[in-house]
Amino acid sequence: MPAHDLPLLIEAARAAGDLACRYSGSNTERWDKPGGAGPVTEADIAVNDLLDHHLRGARPDYGWLSEESKDTPDRLSAQRVFIIDPIDGTRSFIEGSRTWAHSIAVAEQGRVTAAVIYLPQRDKLYAAAAGQGATLNGAAIRTSARTDLTGAQMLAARPTDDAKNWQADVPDYTRAYRPSLAYRLSLVAEGKFDAMLTLRKTWEWDIAAGDLILREAGAVASDRAAQPLLFNNPTPKLDGVVAANPALHAAITGALA
Repeated sequence: MPAHDLPLLIEAARAAGDLACRYSGSNTERWDKPGGAGPVTEADIAVNDLLDHHLRGARPDYGWLSEESKDTPDRLSAQRVFIIDPIDGTRSFIEGSRTWAHSIAVAEQGRVTAAVIYLPQRDKLYAAAAGQGATLNGAAIRTSARTDLTGAQMLAARPTDDAKNWQADVPDYTRAYRPSLAYRLSLVAEGKFDAMLTLRKTWEWDIAAGDLILREAGAVASDRAAQPLLFNNPTPKLDGVVAANPALHAAITGALA
């Protein structure tokens, strides 16, 4: 029940923000994950533990998929599953930047039904429940109406500009970047940017919450082949993300190699 879950997610996100902000990024204990999977800090683990206690304490029958928890196959048989990134943008957190987020979602049979992305140091809380629209700090948001890829403001990493990624010439869009993938998705939902594109394999916890917030704001979110995003897969990775309003989304996916 999306409406039933959303208040719980909002409450948990605010508690996570209060906890994370007690840590000083540059002085926080950190280490590198095995296999070049990036850094993790004591704050990531503390927030993960808080969310686990808060969310699964309230919904013990829900499955659990988090970047900072050991994955188990139990979640695959659960009707609903929490999909969590305790701190999206850990490198940014370590550097003392304000651009990091808590990303919290509930998925049911592969589709996200309730979602929150919270940037406590930017005082931005994005939220959505299926069929109820998307909000930023309680106010309704809507994606950009731009339909022309030429001149579009797109959030993407620099390798996106490589000619091999496009059928013809690289489109004449304006590229920008933010370190948190969840925040990038939210900025498109908010209409601050026209589109978001990532072409690399992407963990579900980075994009689950943003998927619903985008869709409820009037955008289309898909993988790079224009296939719908489905979550709680045995291997929780998806083939990139393309996000924009329907017309611009079609223009981007049609131009990709």
